[in-house]
Amino acid sequence: MMNYILKCSTIIGSIMMPISSVQADGHAQPYGPFPVTLEAYTGDADNSVSYSGQIARHILHDSLKVLAGRGDGGENSKSLKLEMLSYFSGSDKNKEILAPVSKEAFLIKQTTLNEISSGKNIEGKFYNGVMLAWPGAMKGREVAFHMIDQASQAKKGFDAENGYDWPQLISKFTMGAMAYNQAVDNYLDEKLGADTKPNDKPYKEGKPYTGKEHVWDEGFGYFGAAAHTLTLTADQAYGIAKRKDAAAADFNGDGVIDLKSEMVFGPAYYAAAFDRSGSKSTNYLNTIMQAYMDGRMLITAANGAILTNEQRSSLKEYASIIESNWELVLAEATFKYAGSVYKDIVKMSEEGADRDKIYRAYVKHWGELKGFSMALQSGRNNLGEVAAKMNELILFGPVTLDNSYVTGVTSDGGFERKNRMTWNDYQLNLLKVQQMMVDKFSVSSRVNDQLADLGALAEKLSAESNAETD
Repeated sequence: MMNYILKCSTIIGSIMMPISSVQADGHAQPYGPFPVTLEAYTGDADNSVSYSGQIARHILHDSLKVLAGRGDGGENSKSLKLEMLSYFSGSDKNKEILAPVSKEAFLIKQTTLNEISSGKNIEGKFYNGVMLAWPGAMKGREVAFHMIDQASQAKKGFDAENGYDWPQLISKFTMGAMAYNQAVDNYLDEKLGADTKPNDKPYKEGKPYTGKEHVWDEGFGYFGAAAHTLTLTADQAYGIAKRKDAAAADFNGDGVIDLKSEMVFGPAYYAAAFDRSGSKSTNYLNTIMQAYMDGRMLITAANGAILTNEQRSSLKEYASIIESNWELVLAEATFKYAGSVYKDIVKMSEEGADRDKIYRAYVKHWGELKGFSMALQSGRNNLGEVAAKMNELILFGPVTLDNSYVTGVTSDGGFERKNRMTWNDYQLNLLKVQQMMVDKFSVSSRVNDQLADLGALAEKLSAESNAETD
């Protein structure tokens, strides 16, 4: 067992003093192993950390995204839908890991889901409030099933007519509706209550971890960070997620990447991505990871005793740091992809442009924009008027090549496009989305910032409108 420095948090006035997350040798400590603190535990385990179920769900998500792009336009739709549902809703079979998988110089230890954790699914951990960002006023799970059905019928996940990229929509929405929602609106929320999963009892009979230890670990697992993230730069974490930096990933030096502890998944990947790009002024990845570490060490330092009100108050402050920074990451993603879609419209209007190729990229970027904006609405906070305005600006679907866009769903689950919008009008919408992310969330990385065009475009459209009414 590694020699850790464990120090209890102390409260001085209203200031929370963080626990040390530095090992005795001066290096940043990984998230685990942590000692077993249950006094009555009689088993052989010497590590109380466990979040393999959450890693399994990240892998289910990654694999589902791969499947969403495997449609042939109709013939394989029935079998593909069943396969997608086996990853979303669960399966009795030991399913193959479709992503992430090994590639040259990045060898992954596991190839099947049961090597991570068995019996897991996405559906049971999916946000199920009404999602007004999607046509039909469906609940979250209904939206996911609708997307899966549509993806199974599309060729390579692309619906050119309606402007949908199903792998992107499914992936980005799931990052919020599963990972973000479960972390901030479940494990780091009501499960931190005094009477829920107390720290002086096992999470389940016979387990080597306390109620609060496991609650916190599961919340951490949904973030998708490598256990040794505090030893990494944002560039290294990004490279691990892209399967380009095996040296940084292989913390224990055994030559393979253990998906349970050494991989970087979606939420943590995007935190790193914004730290290393745009203004390069943010520290989302390290801030979130440090709060997770500080919270876990506080619980460990309680040594199997019920947490005091002061300790739980500190824990909730760490949870608040995690939630607010994770929300910012999703807002940054919404900002970024609004800029990407805006730039794609500019490219399509250029003389000699390969419009079909650019339109394909435009639809991909819109899927990321829409998916992340839906993810942002899947957390604990009710965004209210902000969400309503964001949905109004982004629309149910992008403006397509004939300037129509999706306005609703039909009785058979298809889409209707009853309205039209000019490209310039939609560009103005996208810039307003970027401005909203600045005004309402104070995003500061601001990748693909196009706000310098806002004033001129608004003035141009106003002048055109006035000319039409003269």
